[in-house]
Amino acid sequence: MDEAATMQRVIALTGAVVDGIEPEQLDNPSPCEAWTVRDVLNHVTAGAEMFAICVRDGEVSDERLGEIMTSDRLGDDYKASFHRATDDANAAFALPGAMDRIVKLPFGEMPAGMAVNIAIFDVATHAWDLAKATGQSTDLDPETVTIAYQLAQTMLTDDWRNAGMFGPSVAVADDAPIADRLAGLAGRTP
Repeated sequence: MDEAATMQRVIALTGAVVDGIEPEQLDNPSPCEAWTVRDVLNHVTAGAEMFAICVRDGEVSDERLGEIMTSDRLGDDYKASFHRATDDANAAFALPGAMDRIVKLPFGEMPAGMAVNIAIFDVATHAWDLAKATGQSTDLDPETVTIAYQLAQTMLTDDWRNAGMFGPSVAVADDAPIADRLAGLAGRTP
C-alpha cells in the first residue's frame, strides 16, 4: 500500500465532508463522546498540523505540541484552516523517503508510514463522525474506507480502547456499508 496516496484519498473524502458542514452545525454533538463537530474538526486539523511537522522535522517540541493540540486551530474559517493543514500534511507525506523517516509522536517513536497508517483509520473514522453529526451521507468512498477498516482491525488494540481513544466495538451487520463497519469497530453506533 502507498501510505501517502491512501492518506491523500482519506483527506480528500474528509475534505468533501468538511466542505458540507454549515457554520450553524459546528456546535452539533458528534458521535465522539463529549465532542462537538467543531471539536472533532479541530482535532483532525491539529493532527494534520502535528503529522506534517513530525514528518518534515522528525518530531514536534513538547511546547509546540501542547500549543497545537490544546488551542483552536480553526479560527473564523474552519474550512480554509482544515484545507491549509491537510494540504501541508499531504506535501510533507509526499517528500522523497517521507514514509521511511522515524518520527516521534506523543504515542511513540515509529516510521512515518506506520504513523500515517494510524492517521488513515483515525481520520476516516472522524470523517464518518462529521458526516453523521451534520446529516451528510456516511456511505463514504468504499475503496478508501476498506483500507482504513483493514488497518483499524490490526492496529486498534485494547490499549487504545482502555486509554479512552476509542470505545468498545459496536456490532454492525456484515453487509452494512464499510464506513458504518469502521465506525462500529471504533466504538460508534451507526
